[in-house]
Amino acid sequence: MNSFFKGTLLLVLAAFFSECIEFLVNMVLAKQLGEEGIGLYMSILPVMFLVVILASLELPISISKFIAEKEQEYHLSLLKHATVLAVIATVALTIIAAVILPFIPIFDEYHPLARWLFILLIPIIAFSSLARGYFMGLHHMGKIAFSNFLRKIVQLSLLVGIYQLFHFERDTALLIALGTLVATEFVVFIYLIQAYFIKVRSSRKLPRQHVGVKEARMSILSVSVPTTALRIFHAMSHAVQPFLIKAALVSAGVTGTLATEQFGLLAGVAMTIGFFPAFIAHSLLIVLIPTVSEAYSKRDIARLNKLLVQVMLLTLAYGVPAVAICYFFAQPLTSLFFESTTAAMYLKLLWPYFLFHFFVIPMQAFLIGLGLVKDAFVHTVWSTIYSFLIMFILGSMHQFQMQGIIIGMNAGVVLLSLMHYMTICKKIDIPLTLRKRTLTPTALKR
Repeated sequence: MNSFFKGTLLLVLAAFFSECIEFLVNMVLAKQLGEEGIGLYMSILPVMFLVVILASLELPISISKFIAEKEQEYHLSLLKHATVLAVIATVALTIIAAVILPFIPIFDEYHPLARWLFILLIPIIAFSSLARGYFMGLHHMGKIAFSNFLRKIVQLSLLVGIYQLFHFERDTALLIALGTLVATEFVVFIYLIQAYFIKVRSSRKLPRQHVGVKEARMSILSVSVPTTALRIFHAMSHAVQPFLIKAALVSAGVTGTLATEQFGLLAGVAMTIGFFPAFIAHSLLIVLIPTVSEAYSKRDIARLNKLLVQVMLLTLAYGVPAVAICYFFAQPLTSLFFESTTAAMYLKLLWPYFLFHFFVIPMQAFLIGLGLVKDAFVHTVWSTIYSFLIMFILGSMHQFQMQGIIIGMNAGVVLLSLMHYMTICKKIDIPLTLRKRTLTPTALKR
């Protein structure tokens, strides 16, 4: 079994148990916070994810890509430059966040301390990103897998323990839920950073080559900047999405409280269930970025073609049964959270959204590995604009309401997956039907 399948299998197994725990976490939150509370929790999460993206500078992706492409003697020099960059970014972002976050009106519905949790998260994410990228580039997926599992088991333990021992008002309960996220990231940081220093210390005994400051920063930023822009746009669109959905529903005649509850059922129940199998797609993404980068740097056309076919078939093999189960067993699955026929209906209508996302995630890894991050960004922008327009127009109509929102979500991800797929096939010169063909070294377009 090659390193690609070993790494994928390891991450999939760890991610499976992590998603099982995540499922339990959302059940605990749903029962503790209620429909409106879970709606508020899901509404603020995209803002937290935006802070995480800014703090990480997408260093895991850029560092893993460089480590996979370059010989080992260059690694320590690059890591030194990446550390300096992370320190500068952390200090700047912490100062900016401390000035701006207290005045953002989104936090008005939450406990006053919630803002400071977001600021505390910045240095934790920034430095754990260095270690994460290094281990990804070395294909040490065991450490990545364990850190992902550790995050979920600590979060569940903290939530269950605190909620069982104490009783809180809604605002405080929400603060506790957000606080456990920061606490789990700190535990993961401790684990990764100590493993990182042990590995770096052992690598100092090996021959080393110096990488210039300009070359190192260009290598990092040429991937980090467009990837961060992509993730920022993605996070911002997800941060705006709850308010767009609520505004559309209110325009259709739904009350503000009911709109929040319906969004809670959509994001906290239906999407939690439907995205459960996405741990396989995310595991593929982590392994594919360094694997595709390495193959592309060597112009290994045959391997790239083979990887794409394998990824498409694997996604089809688990994606179709997963959405079928969600569709036919929607009612018993959603009843684990709330006794709501509305949530079951949302889950059924969202099956294209889930299925095509399972394809989009690994295809994004392909685009990054092939140096097509800008293409991925443009695709995301156009599909989001297309999706939001349909969501607001149909969602504002009384006869559609949330069904119109879901139609827009489905339409956006179908367009995104088609653009990703066609771009990848064009880049590596493979037919859209994925039929085998005789390959030549000139087939790979630069």
